[in-house]
Amino acid sequence: MLIEGMTSVRAVIRAIRECGSDRRISRVFVDRQRSRKRSADIKWLGSLKDEMGFSVEYLDSDGFGKIAGGKTNGGIAAEVSDRTFPPLSDIRIPQKGFFAILDGIEDPYNFGDAVRSLYLCGCDCLVMKERNWMSAAATVIKASAGTSELMQAVIAEPEEAVCTLKSAGYRVVCAGIRDSVPCGEADLARPLLLIIGGEKRGISASVLSMADLVVRISYGREFRGSLSAQSATAVLSYEIMKQNSEAGM
Repeated sequence: MLIEGMTSVRAVIRAIRECGSDRRISRVFVDRQRSRKRSADIKWLGSLKDEMGFSVEYLDSDGFGKIAGGKTNGGIAAEVSDRTFPPLSDIRIPQKGFFAILDGIEDPYNFGDAVRSLYLCGCDCLVMKERNWMSAAATVIKASAGTSELMQAVIAEPEEAVCTLKSAGYRVVCAGIRDSVPCGEADLARPLLLIIGGEKRGISASVLSMADLVVRISYGREFRGSLSAQSATAVLSYEIMKQNSEAGM
């Protein structure tokens, strides 16, 4: 798989060195015509190639363009392996954690954008189904500004995750409208599992029935529609961070 841009490459390297990711880089490609502007980045990559076991290959612009189709990569790309994700049952669940499920987001760019909000607001772990958007990891990494590589992620079906985390003392908070309270008035203290559904399919009825709390986002004017899933993720993640920061958690 090819990832594009220094932000993505840097995130993969950081995840390998600091987070225990099993993704590996085999080759880094550099557009020779644009290399002067990225000399510091290229020097840094060169200093890591022996330690991390990748090569740095220079290509002319035509050759680079044939392997890297994007226009915002800055002339740097990398060939990387897949990353594996453990099942939820294999990890230690923190006592005061913040876990999240993004269920039904139908675009990898939107998924990556939502992951970025979760990561920046302190989410400890993303729970994903076996079939998930990490199959489009190159897009997700770029859309998330690399945070999808730094976020711990595990595999579990939503119902399984709810049962496992409830047994560990977590409350389950779903985004929704029916029988909901405004998120600013809700108690969002950790430990909790936040579940956000996509605009079309939403959260399944079986998962909603297991929720301890349903929260909604209040608007500044009358509007019958809903925020996009990634926007809702940003608002709710920030509210969770805000409440727990004020509580000293």
